[in-house]
Amino acid sequence: MSYHHRLDGGSLAISSPHTDQDIGMYQCLATNTLGTILSRKAKLQFAYIEDFETKTRSAVSVREGQGVVLLCGPPPHFGDLSYAWTFNDNPLYVQEDNRRFVSQETGNLYIAKVEPSDVGNYTCFITNKEAQRSVQGPPTPLVQRTDVPDISWRRLDGNPLPRKVKYSKSQAILEIPNFQQEDEGFYECIAGNLRGRNLAKGQLIFYAPPEWEQKIQNTYLSIYDNLFWECKASGKPNPWYTWLKNGERLNPEERIQIENGTLTITMLNVSDSGVYQCAAENKYRIIYANAELRVLASAPDFSKNPIKKNSVVQVGGDITIECKPNAFPRATISWKRGMESLRQSKRVFLSEDGSLKIYNVTRSDAGSYTCVATNQFGVAKNTGSLVVKERTVITIPPSKMDVTVGESIVLPCQVSHDPSIEVVFIWSFNGDVIDLKKGVAHFERIGGESVGDLMIRNIQLNHSGKYLCTVKTTLESLSAVADIIVRGPPGPPEDVRVEHISSTTSQLSWRPGSDNNSPIQIFTVQARTPFSVGWQAVSTVPEILSGKTYNATVVGLSPWVEYEFRVVAGNSIGIGEPSKASELLRTKASVPVVVPTNINGGGGSRSELVITWESIPEELQNGEEFGYIIMLRPVGSTAWTKERVPSVESSRFVYRNESITPLSPFEVKVGVYNNEGEGSLSTVSIVYSGEDEPQLAPRGTSVQSFSASEMEVSWNAIAWNRNTGRVLGYEVLYWTDDSKESIIGKIRVNGNVTTKNITGLKANTIYFASVRAYNTAGTGPSSPPVNVTTKKSPPSQPPANIAWKLTNSKLCLNWEHVKTMENESEVLGYKILYRQNRQSKTHILETNNTSAELLVPFEEDYLIEIRTVSDGGDGSSSEEIRIPKMSSLSSRGIPALEPSIYFLSVVIIFYCFTIQPLTR
Repeated sequence: MSYHHRLDGGSLAISSPHTDQDIGMYQCLATNTLGTILSRKAKLQFAYIEDFETKTRSAVSVREGQGVVLLCGPPPHFGDLSYAWTFNDNPLYVQEDNRRFVSQETGNLYIAKVEPSDVGNYTCFITNKEAQRSVQGPPTPLVQRTDVPDISWRRLDGNPLPRKVKYSKSQAILEIPNFQQEDEGFYECIAGNLRGRNLAKGQLIFYAPPEWEQKIQNTYLSIYDNLFWECKASGKPNPWYTWLKNGERLNPEERIQIENGTLTITMLNVSDSGVYQCAAENKYRIIYANAELRVLASAPDFSKNPIKKNSVVQVGGDITIECKPNAFPRATISWKRGMESLRQSKRVFLSEDGSLKIYNVTRSDAGSYTCVATNQFGVAKNTGSLVVKERTVITIPPSKMDVTVGESIVLPCQVSHDPSIEVVFIWSFNGDVIDLKKGVAHFERIGGESVGDLMIRNIQLNHSGKYLCTVKTTLESLSAVADIIVRGPPGPPEDVRVEHISSTTSQLSWRPGSDNNSPIQIFTVQARTPFSVGWQAVSTVPEILSGKTYNATVVGLSPWVEYEFRVVAGNSIGIGEPSKASELLRTKASVPVVVPTNINGGGGSRSELVITWESIPEELQNGEEFGYIIMLRPVGSTAWTKERVPSVESSRFVYRNESITPLSPFEVKVGVYNNEGEGSLSTVSIVYSGEDEPQLAPRGTSVQSFSASEMEVSWNAIAWNRNTGRVLGYEVLYWTDDSKESIIGKIRVNGNVTTKNITGLKANTIYFASVRAYNTAGTGPSSPPVNVTTKKSPPSQPPANIAWKLTNSKLCLNWEHVKTMENESEVLGYKILYRQNRQSKTHILETNNTSAELLVPFEEDYLIEIRTVSDGGDGSSSEEIRIPKMSSLSSRGIPALEPSIYFLSVVIIFYCFTIQPLTR
């Protein structure tokens, strides 16, 4: 080391390097107490670039529209280069664009689709930045030609060109991506045109620097052992090998043999320890593999690998007690039980590695065992104990079960075991462990220390399979398995298809789904239409579809209706889920067969015959262009008149003819038709033609008020004939003075009724009323209006200060007279409403007085309330009063026969006497 060379950590720094003095190969040596290692080589070079040769370059000929590559061909150099080109005498560099590209890897200039303006001289400029120098190559002429040769390539060894090769547009350039060893060889370019052909040959040579296939590894051996190391590397040319120890080349000796990549050292001693390197080298590179060899020599030592303190085994089992002390060279092993040396027998075996094996262990084998290790450097001993336990036995294993979906079952798994050994139960289902700690749905572990039963609640079809109970201890593992079969209703049938469909039938086929471990016994076909309420079972041929039947004919369908079908399977467990619905198909059309019903009519105007019927629902119309046929004739006539009603939703037809007289009877029949033809007609019904409205107004109309919300309208019946118009009943109209004769109510009565009670009116209000007759043609003229004022509202205040006295079975009541407001009706009297406690029937007693007397049975409580009576109706009721039965009074210490007085609201002392009637 000097000012010129300086170590910086593991790096070498060279100050002011000189080209002649410092250029060359360098290697680093690293050393520690174990040895020395040599690094790979590093080459120090200085950047430079030489001048181009002055030889004139040949012209490059190219056809217009083709691509061309102008080669720069840099001179000898070292360091990073940058490239540029000039065109003719232009001092500016050629600018790259969508047609021109300068490769900074090779320096070549690429021109795509040559144009006439591209013809001229091109010069390559190279700059070495590290050498701070630029050089200029000779110009390359680019000329345009009209005759272009055809170019082809081949390998001279006869092998075809690999598929991965690429060509330029003119095939003047052959590119071989990912060049491999099999691509090396001689290649030939053949160019030809009308004037002749020419050949050019070139050789491609594959090379590869060394790469490791097998390296040496750190090795620790005992004194007097033998070492064998081998390293392998690939490369082309094949590499040669050199071995180094602590950075120094290793040469063959008496104990050391070197052959290519192998190193053998016999009878190792401590001085052989060190760091070794295997170097693989060819002319392109050298690589190193490093490893440490440590040669050991020591007396036996148990500190790192003591004998197991307690070895536990079950009665009847086998046990191995290992003895592996550190000893160099390897120690000789012997065993003692207590103070006695052990010898091999049928049950006791001393293995080559020093381990002690005892087979078919008994209780008497328990005790302490000592391993004695000996070599030339000393002796060491180490002792451990053998503990013998009772075996674990599954006493109640799980058994095969056949269950129905939804049931809950228990799979037993019970054991007997040594009390000092902990037992763990593990359940598996079809090979997967059931994690009972996380609370898996359906599964639950039940039992104590020796019981590992598994409960399966609400068992499902997917729970069929193998259940394995594994019992684990620290010494052993044993298991028992059981098959569980879960049977359930069948799965949904599949692939339901409609093979053929007519107007009333459909042929179906399907495939059965899973039988879920119970044979399918029956299939049922269901259908759905836009008019049905959900899915409905349908009739089939055959009528009963067994579990082996996979097709059927559905019968009884309605023509011209869209149907979907599905199939349901059943077995001894139950009915399964339905299949997916079939495609939606429409049955074929046919003549309608359903006849209209409820043929009726009547009413309408003069010269009209109104006919009504119940319309046929769409699902029974059987085809397109559905309509109705009307057949009619006057009673007594022989000729029928036929009419068509094309509207699908029609339920009414009006036949007009000026010759029809009012209320004439007609025979009427209604039928149906569609595109397929006409259906049947209904039976004959009698319908009357229209009539005129009544011509007369009722006479003698009167009205009177009965209460604040009720009035009665009366009138005289009309004596009618054909000229005055038939009267079917009367219509009462009423309104208030405020409504300015706009009708607020309209009530009809049938027949010869001549009075009508109207309720729900306002109190103390003037109401007007009139009456008119009506028939099927409409209403007649109204009678002159009459009016009446409704009564004032009934009293709003209920009777108050009610007192009662019970003597034997006689009840006397007394209350205050109710005073009314100015807008209320005067009090005319009172109603006493009374009923027994357990009966709903209410009795009423009316009186004009403010007192009353009742006979009350002994055995029941009575409920009593009192309300006012007025012209405006009944007023508000008092609160309900409970009169206890006589026995209740006696039980409270009150003599039943002694007169007693009770008060409500206000205390009043009185005797039962007659009070004078109220005056108005």
